[in-house]
Amino acid sequence: MTPERREPHADAAEMLELLAREAPTDEFERIVRTARDTGASEEDLTRLTRAKDLSLSIRGLFARRQQREAGLSALVDTARDLTLPYNLDTLLKVITRRARLLLGLDMSWVTFHAFDEGRSYVRAADGHTSAITVGFAVPMTGGVGRQARQRSAPFWTADYLQDTSFTHSDVIDNVVRAEGLHALMAVPLRHEDCDLGNLYVAGRRIRHFDPDEISLMSSLADLAAVAIEKTRLLDRVRDEVAGLELNTSRALDSSAAANRLRDTHSRLIELVLGGGSLHTLASEASTLLGGTLLIRDQAGRDLHAPGDLPELDESEVRAASLDAHTERRPVRSPSGIWIAPAVAGQEMLGTLLLVPYARTEEEVSDTAHRIQLLALVAQVTALLLMMQRSAAAAEGQVRDELFNDLLKGGELQTAKLAERARRLGVDLDGPHVVVVARPEGGSLSRAVIWASSYAHQLSGLKSVDEGSIILMLPGTDPAGAARAVSQELSSALNHPVTVGTSGPVTELSAISPTYQEARCCLDALTALGGSGGTASLRELGFLGLLLSDSPNTGDFVNNTIGPVLDYDAQQRTDLARTLEAYFASAGSPTRAAETLHVHPNTVSRRLERISELLGPDWLEPRQALEVQLALQMQRTRQALMRGRRDQAGRATG
Repeated sequence: MTPERREPHADAAEMLELLAREAPTDEFERIVRTARDTGASEEDLTRLTRAKDLSLSIRGLFARRQQREAGLSALVDTARDLTLPYNLDTLLKVITRRARLLLGLDMSWVTFHAFDEGRSYVRAADGHTSAITVGFAVPMTGGVGRQARQRSAPFWTADYLQDTSFTHSDVIDNVVRAEGLHALMAVPLRHEDCDLGNLYVAGRRIRHFDPDEISLMSSLADLAAVAIEKTRLLDRVRDEVAGLELNTSRALDSSAAANRLRDTHSRLIELVLGGGSLHTLASEASTLLGGTLLIRDQAGRDLHAPGDLPELDESEVRAASLDAHTERRPVRSPSGIWIAPAVAGQEMLGTLLLVPYARTEEEVSDTAHRIQLLALVAQVTALLLMMQRSAAAAEGQVRDELFNDLLKGGELQTAKLAERARRLGVDLDGPHVVVVARPEGGSLSRAVIWASSYAHQLSGLKSVDEGSIILMLPGTDPAGAARAVSQELSSALNHPVTVGTSGPVTELSAISPTYQEARCCLDALTALGGSGGTASLRELGFLGLLLSDSPNTGDFVNNTIGPVLDYDAQQRTDLARTLEAYFASAGSPTRAAETLHVHPNTVSRRLERISELLGPDWLEPRQALEVQLALQMQRTRQALMRGRRDQAGRATG
């Protein structure tokens, strides 16, 4: 049965109805098929097909408008979200998620450019599986991102790996394969003239982006760039505010610390001006510094050494002290000891060593305050040392005048000199040695200052004559005193010092002759080419015996061959006689044995015993000469003593 033919206008009206109720496309195609089946003319079919196409176009137009409205609505919502006060990382997560959902794609990510490195870094990603993560480096030499940056406009491809219209990058291609992506779009993120990075969206199927979608992504990128710049600005403002708050807090803390330091400084100054001693100052400072405080003078001698001070590594202390005095500030040694210089102008007066107590967390965080406080204590210590030195200098002038009178000898009565010494508190009752030191360079005024301090510390006296420092020091060892003076004065001047010494002396009237002997030793050292060395009459040997105003041959003999004579007396041996025979035979043990009527081996054994008693150097030319002279003096003394005994016997008879 043939279907009933319908009028074309009825079919057109039905299409309008389908359009009104948003019927599917098959319903529109059905009307055309029905008209063809009922025998409609070609003209009617053409008109009906055109009506269908127009209806579908109208429906597509409405759909696109709805999609655009939906996109704009989503864009407005996104813009509203982007105005919230996010931090930068959270904001980028919001942007990538909105971009992915806006076009219904599978992935999105944001990169920031690092032009100096020639790459971009992923800062946020959404929808990724494994390949693209935060911190991933994207080369700027290829891919859709490069095209978008160069064109300053969105760039997309429907099938990335198959598209050869742009330069690829192996790194990006590997990521696309790993994520299974096809469609890919890159939109530049720009704010004013600043190129921030790119916003990417991608799908896992082939897809062509229409102009509305491209425009939508471009608008989103513009909003995102503004939001990113605003967030960065807010972050900088927050950092600046936090910095200002921190600076304000530090300023308040610094002001409070400065007030505490000022109060501490005033208290210590008052203590010094009130007559407080160095020990009182050190005890007060130890409490303030939270540690054990040791104070040394410029020569490294202890001026204040508490009993609870732990054992120090002196090599480490010397190295740190050098740094402290070079940099003129407190420094810390590897073992945790703080070392500060006590200086006045360019002059080094001493060194402070602080051994902190067991440190707490609060003390560890307050290191800067401790450094400032230690520097302040060092300054007050330098002031006290200067005051003490000034007082010592005033007293030293009177003491120097006394010493000069003692060195002149005979011009004033000894009783008057003793009375002056007692009034000045100078103890001259004990034994003293006299040291004459001549610097071989450096500042003489600096040497005089050092000598004043050295004599004051050792309760001695000092004078200056013809470029030499004269010291009279308590003690009985002139050689030891000379070595100590040479070492410390040389260190203070950085130049060698030649030192002659004599003594000990116990009588005031003998001080002047003892000084002359010390001066002779100094001159003898110079004549012998021994500048920079030390010498006493005993150390000069026979030369010292000749230089002495009152030669003591007994001391010379005892100092030279005394051990051999004592051994002979105790063991009833003939070591002294063996020595005489040995020298008389020109050093031949065999000829000496013939003279002594003993076996040569006996002479060899006796010579070995002599080496044990006199030391291995007794055959050196200088000492051998002194041994021979001592033997002759001993033989002469024995002969004189026998002569005196014989005369006494005849007189008695």
